[in-house]
Amino acid sequence: MAKRKTPKTVDLKPQAEKITDQQLEKLQQTVKSVQMAQSDIGALEARKHEALHAVLQMQSVLMQLQGEFKKEYGTDDINIADGKIKYNDDKQADKKDNDR
Repeated sequence: MAKRKTPKTVDLKPQAEKITDQQLEKLQQTVKSVQMAQSDIGALEARKHEALHAVLQMQSVLMQLQGEFKKEYGTDDINIADGKIKYNDDKQADKKDNDR
């Protein structure tokens, strides 16, 4: 009989069929933490979407106000701290001429 050229394969698979209770608890807690973090991220993204929508609406209102100011005062360059209208030198001269 001839000798075998390749060695027999050794089964390296562990004999246990189940992880320990401590490992299972740690695994479950980790998965739960990941799921909670993902849920929190989803809630934050929803709030972010709402905030972005509100910003767009406020920008639209701002543009309307600027149009009203431009129509009424000839400029929309207004100091938001004190409400003073800033006319450019050219526009200020034109406005004085129109008032006469």
